[in-house]
Amino acid sequence: MAVPAYLRIRAELEQRIQSGALPPGSRLPTEAELQQQYSVGRATAQRVLSELAQAGLVRRHRRRGTFVADGPRQEDLLRLVNPLLRGPEVPGPHAVESALVIPARDADVELPGVADDDPVHQLRRLKFDLQDNPTSVELSAIPFSLAPRLADEDLVHLTVHDYFARTGIPAAKSRVYLDPVALDAENAARLRLPAGQPVIRLRRLTWLVDGRLAEAMWHILRPDLVEFFLEQTLPS
Repeated sequence: MAVPAYLRIRAELEQRIQSGALPPGSRLPTEAELQQQYSVGRATAQRVLSELAQAGLVRRHRRRGTFVADGPRQEDLLRLVNPLLRGPEVPGPHAVESALVIPARDADVELPGVADDDPVHQLRRLKFDLQDNPTSVELSAIPFSLAPRLADEDLVHLTVHDYFARTGIPAAKSRVYLDPVALDAENAARLRLPAGQPVIRLRRLTWLVDGRLAEAMWHILRPDLVEFFLEQTLPS
């Protein structure tokens, strides 16, 4: 299967940023320049720069351009509750650690309204930066009755809200909680951090139109590699 043009271009620019060929403060090509350089349409060029910004690798400034960012990667918390999201909640390379169908009681995440014996898909993934540093652990649980064919999906690149939209699952709303937690030994090992280190866990619940739970998930991200932000555009 051919690699989509936006992924190929984005990967090339990410490699140049991470290698230092494009150091902090460097200006990236404009959308028009990307269109000309790679013979792609405006939507593709726009997606490349938008996803680099969502990954915290660049900063976009109206009328000034797009520049390589300095410091830790930044993550927009609003991505976690965006029902129109078509890319990964947390950008970057992914790896599936486990994909199981287990009783809800064993899912390692609270599933309000789901009976303990009900089967759920439990998907645990690790996410990395381009230097192969683990940046986050993600665990999600989805009722099996809601998505019996979920295991047939490309689980490495799966975005749950996108899956719901594609398959006609009527997700209505999401809510994110920020939980201060101490790293347990297993997740500390996954993130290459000491057990007991305080971190923030982002926990998301998504409900259907009828009020039933569609998904429960959490992210734990390395605080030394990722910063969180919320951004609101103000009327001019």
